[in-house]
Amino acid sequence: MRLEHDLLGELDVPNTAYWGIHTARAAENFPISGVPIGHYRNLIRALALVKEAATEANFAVGVLEKPIRDAIVAACQEVATGKFDIEFIVDAIQGGAGTSTNMNANEVIANRALEIAGHQKGEYQHIHPLNHVNMSQSTNDVYPTALKVAVILEMRSLLAGMQHLRGAYGAKAKEFVNVIKMGRTQLQDAVPMTLGQEFATFARMTMEDEQRLRETISLLSEINLGGTAIGTQLNAPKGYAQEACSQLSRLTGMDFVVAEDMVEATQDAGVFITVSGVLKRVAVKLSKTANDLRLLSSGPRAGFAEINLPARQAGSSIMPGKVNPVIPEVVNQIAFAVIGNDLTVTMAVEAGQLQLNAFEPIICRALMMSFTQLTAGCYALADRCVSGITANVDTLRQSVEHSIGLVTALSPRLGYENATEVAKRALETGKSVREVVVSMGLMTDQELDAVLGDTAKLVHPND
Repeated sequence: MRLEHDLLGELDVPNTAYWGIHTARAAENFPISGVPIGHYRNLIRALALVKEAATEANFAVGVLEKPIRDAIVAACQEVATGKFDIEFIVDAIQGGAGTSTNMNANEVIANRALEIAGHQKGEYQHIHPLNHVNMSQSTNDVYPTALKVAVILEMRSLLAGMQHLRGAYGAKAKEFVNVIKMGRTQLQDAVPMTLGQEFATFARMTMEDEQRLRETISLLSEINLGGTAIGTQLNAPKGYAQEACSQLSRLTGMDFVVAEDMVEATQDAGVFITVSGVLKRVAVKLSKTANDLRLLSSGPRAGFAEINLPARQAGSSIMPGKVNPVIPEVVNQIAFAVIGNDLTVTMAVEAGQLQLNAFEPIICRALMMSFTQLTAGCYALADRCVSGITANVDTLRQSVEHSIGLVTALSPRLGYENATEVAKRALETGKSVREVVVSMGLMTDQELDAVLGDTAKLVHPND
């Protein structure tokens, strides 16, 4: 053990630990979720990048010596790669506006820097977690900046997952381009379409959500790094804020800018509402699509049975042969969680007071969970469900031929009143629309073929 001290007194810390006394107290104080911040790889990577940028800025403006700078930068680079994720032990849900997370990062980086410089862990007289690693910084500018970096990193992963899912939808749209079926509105027969059009719509919906996500990146690019405690830049040397922003942009490959009003930027967490709102939109539309897939595949004998989802596991412990749509179901549940996370973010942003929002840790956890689960959901839906979907072509065609919805295509020829009568008689007698139209003498078989026989004209009437 090694003995460390803080304003509350002294505490023994394991010699093997890279974290120190501040982290130890936080771990004791917040046994809340059981999920440490080290679980969120991109958050730790983002913290390391912010600390490296701050260190480079302090060196550039002349307040940090080169040997200390070199050791801290080397430690930050190792932390960024994930080498020390296990050392980030404080709970993701914590009081203190993220101070525990910042302290955890300061101590891990300082102790690793000490080793790199040839010293022992805890010999803070050489490289100090606060005097050096946290120089010119506050939790109140480090944490929100790191969160923005982490969100952009997570967004890149989610966008890749959505593109992958869109590709799966697009492949099915091409495969089913000539498979005719009945479209439905309010679960009632509407007019003919193709199964390809249905899957092309899923792809388009996904693409539009990708665009909405990308639009939020510009809002995330404004940072308050250098604002320190409340945005007044107290204890940050002249030129530091701009230099730190420039260094962070270099290290991340992202275009960050210094906030025009640091005081406003320190207390306003509104950008996270915007991000969370878009994630909720993604989740809701994913869930709607999952609902459609479950409905279209319902059966196999007593449902729609228009498509077949790939069988992934036995569906019942009591009903032999039953297979459930488990992948769409898990996507639904992801959506429910994301919607709940959005409410959490909303309430946390609203609860900010005066010059700081103290609830950014729960904002961080909610966003990280939403990103992680949505990304995994996109890949699961694409690879474990959509890519293996097959169509029941005969069932789909028969549904068109026997659907009352066909009468809509004949309405311009028959007139609304005659078309209504045809629909009524077809329902009453169980006959097809074709049979009723011919029996009423409204059109001949040849005339009907001219209108209904060309699938392309039915589903693309203006082409």
